[in-house]
Amino acid sequence: MIIYNVTLNIDKSISKEWLEWVKEHIPQVLATGKFKEAKLTKVLVDDDESDTYSVQYRAHSREALNSYYDEHAERLKQDGLQRFGDKVLSFRTELEVVDEYSVTIN
Repeated sequence: MIIYNVTLNIDKSISKEWLEWVKEHIPQVLATGKFKEAKLTKVLVDDDESDTYSVQYRAHSREALNSYYDEHAERLKQDGLQRFGDKVLSFRTELEVVDEYSVTIN
């Protein structure tokens, strides 16, 4: 399993607008059919000037992620860049799931 992680640093002046936008953007990424789910998380840091978020998309496979890059990534990335410009700084990482654990509490 591959997780495609996008970490974004959002200027506080547009944070609310960006959060509304990303909640529409994530379903567009999922609609490509290359991912099985996504999680939007807020990175808990104390910063007066910006908010930091992480979006983690679980790819169906390495091939699906590569297909996303080839067919969809640039178009979807440009939408945010055109809308928010340099008020959003982002970087992307790929994570390979090695093992998963869970606990059931009764």
